[in-house]
Amino acid sequence: MGTLNETLDTFTAGEEFAIPDTWTQGRTAYGGLTAALTVAAAQASAGDALPPLRSAQFAFTAPASGTVSVHPRSLRRGRSATSYAVEGISGGQVAATSSLIFSGTRESAVTHAVLAVPEVPGPHECPESPRAGDLTPAFVHNFDTRVAGGATPLTGAEYPELLCWVRHLDATGVDPDVALVALGDALPPAAMAAFTGWAPISTMSWTVNICADKPVDPNGWFLLRSVSVVAHSGYSAQQMTMWDADGAPVLIGTQTVAVFG
Repeated sequence: MGTLNETLDTFTAGEEFAIPDTWTQGRTAYGGLTAALTVAAAQASAGDALPPLRSAQFAFTAPASGTVSVHPRSLRRGRSATSYAVEGISGGQVAATSSLIFSGTRESAVTHAVLAVPEVPGPHECPESPRAGDLTPAFVHNFDTRVAGGATPLTGAEYPELLCWVRHLDATGVDPDVALVALGDALPPAAMAAFTGWAPISTMSWTVNICADKPVDPNGWFLLRSVSVVAHSGYSAQQMTMWDADGAPVLIGTQTVAVFG
């Protein structure tokens, strides 16, 4: 079991799900997979199809190790938005929570996008991100990652930015929102670019706004930029933006990352 579509084929909301070794980072599941499972669980429990995912807040409260069961709860289904709260339970404790808002499109006179996409070569003109080494987490092998610019982890960079093209190796048939969330956390925390040597690091929370104006291609290329904008006292606040291959923004996010070094 490896690619996203194969992994989701074995997942059922509310039941114990064996976390594949290929989707781990250290002693826990890859955060993007855990987050994506909460979205998939909400969608599966809804009965009728939900509108697109617009906003999500994920908290990673404990390691999701071995198995996890994901339990969605509908908070409200209104005319303009539907809200869910979801818990992931692993080892008898809450490993993750999410607050999800699904909402459809509406007519509006306000239309703009002030986020300028970075000028970088296309994915096939960029080098592959290194995957070898003892420090490389298992989950990265589920993605095709090409370095488009920015800094390199563990180089003591003054400007801690990571910039890469990313795509799933296979997300055929996966819901576009689930695929996007699973891909959106694919890069290491940007603060690692400022490291001069390895130190433990852990994402505590992740806020996501999905701003695609149409469903994305689950197998498409996306340009993912992550910047640690403030770091002190053992924490990094990072901003994340994702653009599709046409340069349209599809995801904007922030993360709080614990830095143990």
